[in-house]
Amino acid sequence: MATAVKKAGATALGELRPRVPLAGYTTWRVGGPAARFFRPADRRDLARHLAALGPEEPLLWLGLGSNLLVRDGGFAGTVIFTQGGLDRSERSAAGLYVEAGARCAQAARLAYRSGLTGAEFLAGIPGSMGGALAMNAGAFGGETWALVRRVWTLDRAGVERQRPRADFEIGYRRVRGPAGEWFTAAELELQAGDPAAGRRRVRSLLERRNRTQPIGQASCGSVFRNPPGDYAARLIEAAGLKGERLGGALVSEKHANFIVNPGAAAAADIEALIQRVQARVLERFGIALQTEVRIVGEPGGST
Repeated sequence: MATAVKKAGATALGELRPRVPLAGYTTWRVGGPAARFFRPADRRDLARHLAALGPEEPLLWLGLGSNLLVRDGGFAGTVIFTQGGLDRSERSAAGLYVEAGARCAQAARLAYRSGLTGAEFLAGIPGSMGGALAMNAGAFGGETWALVRRVWTLDRAGVERQRPRADFEIGYRRVRGPAGEWFTAAELELQAGDPAAGRRRVRSLLERRNRTQPIGQASCGSVFRNPPGDYAARLIEAAGLKGERLGGALVSEKHANFIVNPGAAAAADIEALIQRVQARVLERFGIALQTEVRIVGEPGGST
């Protein structure tokens, strides 16, 4: 049963629900229940809710659910679901203001429609801006933090801060900043451009993605980071793993750095297939593939 969280002053109402299955909120379509599932109404509402949580409560921030594997036993804590309440995007003085729950593709479209260029690659990232900020997500040669001018964060006490890019150490699929803070919004710095040219660029990138990736099948996006000087997909294919199946999980025949769920996979199948790929590539090439995907929760039946 959903519970409307009481107002604090003028703060809008959020929604708190117990035992929500997460398979419907992840792009792999797997995952057990969240003990508590909170959909904030806005950033003020989220700040109030965080301040009311106990300091030991596990937290999982969830946007579109890509690059995330929730185990079959679910998550024994509170999931903060950013879709709906934290998904504003609008033109700003420097370029774009985007909240954590805004889709990356939404930001790309708003940019070119606003006569701005530089964000077209975001259309190829199958997630929300919060996740893109947290891992410096990229596509087609572009990376999220190359655009970031400043960000807004919240901590466990519900305190919001505005931070410049300089407060963070940025690397390939890695962002390190002040401990205990989560991204709620960012301002992206973009240049003036031609809307028609931007639309054509986005369309071209999406056509390229559709040709080379298993769009339409349940996946998390790319599973492994590219090792220095090489490509994870090349190594996986060279190890003979394209089309490899374990339980209901399958290494994509179209792109070897994707693991897909054709319909009957459990989270345990996907995790075991990830480990098999890592072991085979290490054995064949001596390269330890690192995952992009975040794996959380408990094994099946334990929550």
